[in-house]
Amino acid sequence: MEAHDLDGIAARLDASGRLFEEFIRSHDLSVALYRLPAGGTDPQSPHTEDEVYHVVRGRATIVVGEERRPVVPGSVVFVAAGVPHRFVDIAEDLSILVFFGPAAGSRG
Repeated sequence: MEAHDLDGIAARLDASGRLFEEFIRSHDLSVALYRLPAGGTDPQSPHTEDEVYHVVRGRATIVVGEERRPVVPGSVVFVAAGVPHRFVDIAEDLSILVFFGPAAGSRG
């Protein structure tokens, strides 16, 4: 069993200036913490794997393909592989758990 401290991962991201840290990885799944500051820009592009986002903290809008939806703590969003998506109108710092299936980059 692996146990992880999201606050510790967030502190490492803050110290490094990075937005993303993967902390679980197997052949079929990877999990990461993704953080975006209020007013920031989401630099991501479509991925080769399916993704599920779970918003832990913050408020924004997610654009998936042609759809726009607000996200708040507790929101869960599925994004199919290859579909353009990004967080916009980031009103409060976002902390997002990202689940990739299969593991991130494994199809690329």
